[in-house]
Amino acid sequence: MKYIYIIFFIFFASACSFKTTPKLEKISDLTEVSQDVHQYSDRINKGYIGKLESFKKHYFRVWNIDKIDAPIEEAMWAYKVFTPEKSYGENLQKINQDFFDKILENSNFEQYATVNKRALTLKHLNIRAFPTNRPLLKNPKFAGEGFPFDYLQNSSIEANKPILVSHYSKDKVWVFIESSFAHGWVKSQDIVYIENKDALLWQESKQVFLTKDNIPIYDENETFLFKSHIGMMLSLIENNVTDNIVLCVNKYQKNQPFYNKVLLSAKISNNGIVVFNSSNIDNIIHELQKTNYGWGGMYGQRDCSSTLRDFFIPFGIWLPRNSYKQSQIGEVISLENMSNEEKIQTIKKYGIAFETLLYKQGHIVLYVGIINDKIIIFQNVWGVKITENHKAGRFIIGKPIFSTLEVGNNLKYYDKEASLLKNLKSMNIVTH
Repeated sequence: MKYIYIIFFIFFASACSFKTTPKLEKISDLTEVSQDVHQYSDRINKGYIGKLESFKKHYFRVWNIDKIDAPIEEAMWAYKVFTPEKSYGENLQKINQDFFDKILENSNFEQYATVNKRALTLKHLNIRAFPTNRPLLKNPKFAGEGFPFDYLQNSSIEANKPILVSHYSKDKVWVFIESSFAHGWVKSQDIVYIENKDALLWQESKQVFLTKDNIPIYDENETFLFKSHIGMMLSLIENNVTDNIVLCVNKYQKNQPFYNKVLLSAKISNNGIVVFNSSNIDNIIHELQKTNYGWGGMYGQRDCSSTLRDFFIPFGIWLPRNSYKQSQIGEVISLENMSNEEKIQTIKKYGIAFETLLYKQGHIVLYVGIINDKIIIFQNVWGVKITENHKAGRFIIGKPIFSTLEVGNNLKYYDKEASLLKNLKSMNIVTH
């Protein structure tokens, strides 16, 4: 009898776990496709591809407008999209109407765009769609939902990034902000206001681009400020061959900004735009490969679009935050209504390695070249869709990888209808 129970247990456990990764299978791309970026970048030596002044125009945009310019309807998108019927909390139970009523009341949108003050973030922050740290999930019983997909996570933003404050929540715990790439709620204690004259000096100075992640940054007294992050840009004070001295801000008495001179090694920072060559591409990609998949930038990680955004920033190329808007930058070539073979030939003909994005709804990847007549891409991906008896699941990857356009096609339950190649809608060369 005990053997019957054992067999039943194995069957039940495997059936319940189908929505996640099957235990014994492996994705062939992860072993057959080299994960060494230098295999793809070794022929690239183009020099500079971005323009600092153009990049700064986007980066500092919110410091050069008089008031927050996102329409209130756009600012309140989440309040219309999320309802109790389809929303689940951290306990995997439906969220009741009282939660939404209290959130809307505290959001204080009657005061929208009344503060309009320039500010800086003090550390890595989550930008939330509602003024709360509590998650909002869709039905966790379905594959691709539940953890880690907290739909209130609009984005994340790094320390010392320019923002414009719209207004406070009624309890004063949160402020609604707009940045160069996203808007939403951050904790009021984690920002500091700066004078207009200081904002002007900050953006008119020479700039340093950070090229390493997770390096602790300290002030002159060895007090920790924050950790480095690719995608950060700081104002240069002075420099020499080995170091850059930059300006960083933390908070002083009565919420006043306190300006610090910070010494950064040239090994983790670059005076001006980074040259677009093999060595620097290798360095940036290697850093990005150290992170995991993080929906909306949660846990200090990256998702598909923030990975590509941060890749291009050191080279002076500004991208929007979400995948669709990124797919509209530069020269756009439609791939819709093409067969798989027509898409492959179009990408091979027009794609430029490390300068071309490939887009399908909800996901975007970087084209890196042709190896053994196969298109190779770099992508930060949660997983591959699998289907058995019309029941959907996911084979979890959860990190940045190099792969083909049909990653996972060796899996037993691979869903061909969900393949990246089949669903590609467009390609765009961001440098054109």
